[in-house]
Amino acid sequence: MYNSAVEALNTDMINITIYSKKDCHLCDIARETLLKVRQELPFSLTEIDIEGDVKAFEKYKYLIPVIEIDGEKTFNYSIDETELKKVLRMKSQPR
Repeated sequence: MYNSAVEALNTDMINITIYSKKDCHLCDIARETLLKVRQELPFSLTEIDIEGDVKAFEKYKYLIPVIEIDGEKTFNYSIDETELKKVLRMKSQPR
């Protein structure tokens, strides 16, 4: 039988992008926080190494890590875990 709730969940998955680079301690901490929170509140995660993306490098070189949630810049330098959970819960509410 067709399960529309499951399909809706899959198409409405929250997308998080972290802009980072290697040898960045703050990026490592942000990544760890994202992975920890993802165990509780699911989302898709994409990591972009700004050293391999000229546009991202110019835009974010002094701000990393930068976290975008559904394309909107939400955090830079660090992630507040409580605030991240709050944003994810708000975005996962039925519209």
